[in-house]
Amino acid sequence: METYTFLRELADSWVLLAMVIFYIGAILWALRPGARRMYDEISEIPLRNDDSPKTSCSGTCEDCRAAAQISFLQPEDA
Repeated sequence: METYTFLRELADSWVLLAMVIFYIGAILWALRPGARRMYDEISEIPLRNDDSPKTSCSGTCEDCRAAAQISFLQPEDA
């Protein structure tokens, strides 16, 4: 048997079967009951209001004090 013929028969039967089983398994994994909360949380990511980054700083470090002194949002006195 030639190599091409063997690989062709293998792909037509067992590899196709393996791909179908993997596809069905992936669908069942995505639709499992325990995943609903995770997918609900992921679906709300675009709607979150994350304007400021979360930091562990309490606002007393040198960088925070320097940033508080610079105000880009306030109009200058003319």
